[in-house]
Amino acid sequence: MARKLDRLSQTLDKLLKARGFEGRLHQYRIFGHWEQTVGAMIARHAQPQQVRGNKLALIVDSPAWMQQLSLLKPEIIAKLNKSLGREAIKDITLKLGEITVDHEHVPDEPDPPPLDPHERATIEQYVGKIADAATRDAIRRVIEKDFRNRKKMKK
Repeated sequence: MARKLDRLSQTLDKLLKARGFEGRLHQYRIFGHWEQTVGAMIARHAQPQQVRGNKLALIVDSPAWMQQLSLLKPEIIAKLNKSLGREAIKDITLKLGEITVDHEHVPDEPDPPPLDPHERATIEQYVGKIADAATRDAIRRVIEKDFRNRKKMKK
């Protein structure tokens, strides 16, 4: 008696379909493909929490990002549904909370370019006449960061 052996994935697909779980499993693929679907920037500030029916709940790390994502809802829904291959998500709810970061996928920031003596002298000219030491140091750091950012952009 020869018995046809199905691949495990095909057997699981048949079992899930027979039990009515296929649609829900399809929706939960969002969790595994979140960053690839919405992009690294959004993924750093928002993570999927749960799917209920056709509604995706996201945890967002700041009120500013909640505002931004509320404006991007239609675009995010379209990207998710395209990734899933069907219209699985119709709405998104946003909740303020703490994002867990997967440190394996966070790229290391390169060291900022060093400032040359001429740039340091220029910065000291800008801040030299500020009497309050704390204010002077804060403004110095801001200007140094600006100089470094400009160097990065030139590269």
